[in-house]
Formats: sequence, C-alpha cells, structure tokens
Amino acid sequence: MSITLSDQDKLTLRTAAYGAVTLMAAAAGADSPHKVATQGSIALTTGTGLVGHVLAEKSPVGDLGGKSAAEIADRVLPALTAAVQLLKKQAPEEADNFRSTVLVAVEASARTAKGGPGPTLTATADKITAALDAA
Repeated sequence: MSITLSDQDKLTLRTAAYGAVTLMAAAAGADSPHKVATQGSIALTTGTGLVGHVLAEKSPVGDLGGKSAAEIADRVLPALTAAVQLLKKQAPEEADNFRSTVLVAVEASARTAKGGPGPTLTATADKITAALDAA
C-alpha cells in the first residue's frame, strides 16, 4: 500500500464503518442487538485493500454511544459521508471498496433478524446507504 492515511483519517473511517453497525444494532431493538452488532463487526473485518487494513487495526473508534438511535445517527450518518469524501480525495480507488464493505456489514447485520429484517432495520440500512451515496 503506497497510500498513507493520517491517524485522524483512519479514525474517521473506523468510526463511520463501526458506527454503521452500531446504528443497525440500535435499530434492532428487541431483535437481538448483540447478534446484529457481532455479525456486522465480523463482516467489517473481512474487508480488503487499504480499507480492510484500516478496519482491522486494533485502534479506538470515535464515540458511538447515545441515548437513542437518533443520537447515534446524528454522528454516524455524517461520518459515513465524510469517510467516502475523504477516500475520494485521498485514495479514489478505495472509495467504492469502503462503501461496499460497509454495505456488506449492514446486510450481515440485517440478516440476523428472525424472519428477515423488519421495517426498522430496512429503513436504517436505507439511511446508511443514502449517507454513503451523498459524498
């Protein structure tokens, strides 16, 4: 990898990606948020390329806590857009890789629900996709 990202850039990517999984877990409600978070996190660790290396680092992510899904979304959705914008500027070939890696994690998270994802998980996944596409 000849592309070098700053520690802040890496933090932005990790916060956005793991934040998407956190938001899915918050949207799961009683549908086993721990399973949602686990499956989404596992999916993120299967990333490849520069994105995969950044997401696999044993480094902290930003604050993903919140009293509600709305509070989490207020931080995560703009972070997703910022992460794609950052990659388009500094590593354009990795922007689509980041987007697809996050969407695989979102899909893995949604598939943990019995009977398939309900409207809440589906709506949250749509908001995550829109934030990724807003860049």
